[in-house]
Amino acid sequence: MPTTLERVFGFSQLRPGQEAVISTVLGGRSAAAIFPTGSGKSLCYQLPALHLPHLTLVVSPLLALMQDQLAFLHAHGISAASIDSAQSREQVAETMTKARSGELKILMISVERLKNERFRTFISQVPISLLVIDEAHCISEWGHNFRPDYLKLPDYQRQFGIPQVLLLTATATPPVIADMQKKFAIADGDVVTTGFYRPNLNLLVEPVAGRDKQRRLVEWLGAKAGQPSIVYVTQQKTAEQVAEQLSQRGIAASAYHAGMGHEARDAIQRQFMDGRINCIVATIAFGMGIDKSDIRNVVHFDLPKSTENYSQEIGRAGRDGQPSDCLVLANRDSLNVLENFVYGDTPERDGIRCLLDELLSGAADGQWELMLNALSEQSNIRQLPLKTLLVQLELRGIIAPRYAYFAEYRFKYLIEPEALLDTFEGERRQFIEAIVATSARARTWCTVDFDALYDQHQAERGRVVKALDFFQERGWIELESKQMTEVYALLDPAFDPERLSEELHTYFTQQEASEIRRIQAMLELFASDQCLSQRLAAYFGDGNAPAQCGHCSVCRGQVAHLPPPPALPDLATQDLAALCGDFIHKHQAHKGAPPSRECLTRFLCGISVPLFTRLKARQIPGFASLEDYPYAEVRRQVATLA
Repeated sequence: MPTTLERVFGFSQLRPGQEAVISTVLGGRSAAAIFPTGSGKSLCYQLPALHLPHLTLVVSPLLALMQDQLAFLHAHGISAASIDSAQSREQVAETMTKARSGELKILMISVERLKNERFRTFISQVPISLLVIDEAHCISEWGHNFRPDYLKLPDYQRQFGIPQVLLLTATATPPVIADMQKKFAIADGDVVTTGFYRPNLNLLVEPVAGRDKQRRLVEWLGAKAGQPSIVYVTQQKTAEQVAEQLSQRGIAASAYHAGMGHEARDAIQRQFMDGRINCIVATIAFGMGIDKSDIRNVVHFDLPKSTENYSQEIGRAGRDGQPSDCLVLANRDSLNVLENFVYGDTPERDGIRCLLDELLSGAADGQWELMLNALSEQSNIRQLPLKTLLVQLELRGIIAPRYAYFAEYRFKYLIEPEALLDTFEGERRQFIEAIVATSARARTWCTVDFDALYDQHQAERGRVVKALDFFQERGWIELESKQMTEVYALLDPAFDPERLSEELHTYFTQQEASEIRRIQAMLELFASDQCLSQRLAAYFGDGNAPAQCGHCSVCRGQVAHLPPPPALPDLATQDLAALCGDFIHKHQAHKGAPPSRECLTRFLCGISVPLFTRLKARQIPGFASLEDYPYAEVRRQVATLA
């Protein structure tokens, strides 16, 4: 192992915690590495992957993170690849060929890739030594409305017969660690935590009224000219505005957010990494997996989403060990925006009931097929909480995931059909003749008829898909697939939809309350009169941080008393009936019924749901008219409407 470390990676020794994790993995056991951001978690799988006999499969949450790690691996001569949505079919086929042949040591994917029928068929044929789960806290409470598919990873491990798992995260609280251990059967001694306190990070909280934040940001960054800095904001429009205002005041800055094109984001990230841009104003879309060692400043212009997010985002500063400042421009002005993200993800009880009724009426022969877009529209539930709802039905034993498939496959010949057929003999030729004969041809493209193939030739869908993939790999056809359909088994058709919809709605409202409490806990951290470094470490179960770090704003004698948001007119003076009148009329005309109280509250607070897109709610007078008021207060006021 030491030889590989120096010869391949150029390191003379391992960092704290790395040796214990790597030894556990090479010893044949599953492990969890809970290290602060920038502490070298990736090496914990990269080095063992070179010594394990088969493929190491890495589940990673972000494309940017994959690309960053792949660039590192390629630079060190390691055979690694990813399969992602940005690639062409030819690139994916080439990667699959390398994985099948054993040429590939590391393959990186998103968790959603495991729902892809063609990928599952492929991966089941490839021996895998180790499953690596990056951002592994998502399999626990963070999976609620972040990446619900993470909750299925324990099942995938069993399904593909993967003997070992390595969990990597920087932000797991003690209850989350216990949950991760239980789900993957990891022994206490194989959980390695290196502590969360970083002595070179100066945690600074400065109370600043909303109207003064821009001025203070310019002043603060102006004194740090040329230092690599990230400014975090909540909304895309804020990123654009703040970057423009900084640039106008002589601080060259670029916005970065998910609403920008993939190529534009890539270019900005490369320029930041190369030092051609020194200031990025970003939403949380930026930063995960960014391995730039000399970031001197991380500023939260808006409040972070949670203590976990805060910890992860400041962790990008000072990875070279040099002193770095992490500043929060704190007030309560943007609290509504944070809370509205939470409230908007809570499905209405009627929406849950709609989904359950669809499940009971739509299931045939014990199977239920759905398309997420259509079900989201039908139930008026955003797609992310809808995925969470499906996972909750799984956890209650109502449904079980079977597979996902593309409803439609079509192909065009790159060689003559006769030449393709002449490549095979006997039963295989008969099978391929059946595919050719039943695939209706319209000019160029042929559409595969799976039903006809099964009825007439007993050809199983899986075998047909496998054959089509093989043809594409050989360059005989060009293959396309679309309309992702998810298939579930209905395990308990006798459930009571009324009782279950109430139970699930209660679950979501409890999650809502928990998320709101987490936001409050973060505010309490920022307004604390105790050492911020010590309190942050304690939140993650690290009792070894000093009682007083000596370099946070509290230790410097500056306790943050957060200014309240600007005063608003009493909500009771607002004419809600007038503000909602046009919307109620349009809703009644579209749905044949008046909107619910929750629906009205979302309209007034400007929180988008699928129904609002269909109704073009943003164009209706009154939309977002009360967005400056706390959601819970607007909801209480709406309840007073006759």
